[in-house]
Order: sequence, then C-alpha cells, then structure tokens
Amino acid sequence: MRRLVVLLILIAAGAFAAPALASSSDDQFAEVRARVAEAGGLVDQAVAAAGAGDREQAYALARTAYLDHFELAEVPLRLRDPNLVLDLEFSFAEFRNAIQDGAPMSEIESSAAEIRAGLVDVDRTLADKGFAAPLLAFAFAFVILFREGVEVVLLLAILLGALSAGRASGYRKPLAVGVVAALAATALTWVLATAVLEIAPVQRELLEGITAVLAVAVLFVVSFWLVSRLDHKHWLEFMRARVASAIAAGSAAAFAGLGFTAVYREGFETVLFYQALSIFATGLGLYVALGFGTAAIALAAVAYMVLKLGRRIPVKPMLTAGAATLLLLSVTFAGNAVRSLQGADWVSITPVQSDTARLPIFLAELTGIHPTREGLTVQAVLLTVYILGAAWVFAIRPWRRRTAQAVGA
Repeated sequence: MRRLVVLLILIAAGAFAAPALASSSDDQFAEVRARVAEAGGLVDQAVAAAGAGDREQAYALARTAYLDHFELAEVPLRLRDPNLVLDLEFSFAEFRNAIQDGAPMSEIESSAAEIRAGLVDVDRTLADKGFAAPLLAFAFAFVILFREGVEVVLLLAILLGALSAGRASGYRKPLAVGVVAALAATALTWVLATAVLEIAPVQRELLEGITAVLAVAVLFVVSFWLVSRLDHKHWLEFMRARVASAIAAGSAAAFAGLGFTAVYREGFETVLFYQALSIFATGLGLYVALGFGTAAIALAAVAYMVLKLGRRIPVKPMLTAGAATLLLLSVTFAGNAVRSLQGADWVSITPVQSDTARLPIFLAELTGIHPTREGLTVQAVLLTVYILGAAWVFAIRPWRRRTAQAVGA
C-alpha cells in the first residue's frame, strides 16, 4: 500500500534529476544562446527604466539588446528559421520606437512581451534537444492516453457486465451510440481548443498560463478521485448504481447518455492534457506523436483482452502508476504556468542564481523547472502535497483502519 509513495519519489527523482541524462555533447551555439538570454535581461531593464521615466536610458538599453546581443544570433538563426529573425527584428524596432516616441507603458510592456516570447523561440531553435527531454515528451504523451484509455476500457467493461447481470443486454446498442458520439465530441473539442488557442485575442503567454493552470487543477482533482476508487469494489458499486438508474429510466436515451458521459469525460481531460503538453513540448512533436501512437497500440491490446477475451489485467498497479505520472506532469504544468504568467507580467519574477535551476530549454519546459523563485516554490509545494497525500491514502489511513479493526475485534 506504500507503493505509490515510493513511486512518486522515484518518478520525481528521475524527472527532476533529468539534467544528468541530457546530451553531454558541447552545444555549438552555447555562446550565441547566452547572448540571446542577455538580450532578454536588457529588455527587462529597458522596461524598468521607461517605467521610471528615464526614456533615454531605456532606449539605449533596448538598442544594446538588439545590436550587441541579438544580432549575434541572426546568422545561425537565418539558416534555421529566417521568419523568426524577421519577426524579432520588427519587434525590436517597435519596442525602440515606442520608447522613443513616448508611447504609454502598456504599449511598451506589450512589445517587450512579444520580444521575450520570440527570444524563447530563438533559444528553442538553436538548442540541442539532448536525450532527457525527448524521453519525457514520449513518456508523458504515452501516459496521458494510456491512463485515460484504460479507465474508459474499465468503465465500459463494468457497464457491459452490469447490463448482462441486469438482463438488459438489449441496451448495448444505445450504449455504443453514446460511446461513438463521445469520441466524435472529443475530436471536435480538440479542433475547437486548437482554434481558440490560435485566434484568442489575448497574449500568448497569458493563454498558455491559463491552459496550464486549468490542466493542473483537473489533474489534481481527477487523480485523487481515481486514487480514492482504486478498489475494484468501489468501481463496481459506482457504475452498477448508474446502470440501475438507467434501467429504471427504461429509455435508450438514458443508456446513450450513460455511454457518452462515461467516455467524454475522459476524452475532455485527454484533450486538455495534450493541449497543455503541446504548448510546452514545442519542437518535440515527433516524440509526443510517438508516445501517442505507442499508447494507442497498447490501449488497443488492453481493450481487446478485457472486452473481447474477458481477461483480467492488473488494474490497480496500472492506474496507480498512471496517476502518479500524471501528478508529476501537473508539477511540470504548474512550473510552466508560473513562467508563462511571468512572461505576461501577471506574476513577479525573482531570479534564482543557481546553475542547477538553469536547464536546457527543452528540458526546462518538459520539467517546468525555470530559474525563478516563484515557479520553484509552487512546484515544491505541489509536489509536497502529492507526497503527503499519497502517504495518507496508502500508508497512514490503511494503518489507522487496521488499528481500529484490531481494537474492535
């Protein structure tokens, strides 16, 4: 019963000690990327100077950021993404003009936010992906679909079993209609979510932060709900009660609704988690796709064994491992959410002067570890809550239950 505690600690150690797995080869663009990072710092200083009323100093800082720092990245960057170079040239020009022309601070800050986002894209374009970041992207993509899919398979197996036990097998067809409708709704949700993220009239960093915060909240609630129902008896009681209500209603629509809600809830969560992952796995789409494809194959095998062959699978270990991994993914999303909100100037920034907290960009975005006190604090608090919660659910509460039973006997 203590396995989840150990598993969380092991996954945390593996995911957040991942710099040791990063590629050991020298980054040929390390100096250029360092100058790009300095350009971002000078932009922040320029915004601060403009806010203090010293427009002359702000303009000088903005000019230095571009001419003495960003221009060093232009030659290697043009070979990889010339459009990115052009976009940033325009952004820097607008930033300098806004300062020089006495534009309001809101306009200057908006221009600075565009530059920061562009510099992150530059760092990502020039960085070496290494080994750990692709591995984490693959693992997270696999676990999201596989864990959610296994839950759907189990729910359907329980529903079908309850129908057979209640001699209501005739309602299998409307149940299947509900499942198919849920799959179609999930696909539509993905399309709509993608469109919203593309055309929403808000800052990209703010939208990314909101998406990540929502994903963290859902992961937190869903994972602890799942852990509380890991006992197979709880699953049976919960789903049998729903089938009994549908049978009492005596309509095909009730069973279609049962199938729809059982599947679409998982589908909606899957869309949300993949949308959040895709935001912070930019440049690692191949590994996310590989993780998704591998999970789909594994899930098809599990579905065939459970629904067609009627075989039992190790439900509790699989769902426990999946829940633990998704909880760690929420820690990643939390760190990235703070970073995105900082980029949108919604959260203050307190830099951490430590090489340990300064990871390669791909690894930083796949772990959510960024060198700011605010982000690291949020991640530490969330991880502590998970470890304490796991200790309570899998160690302390069972021990208290056994003790109470011993006293009662």
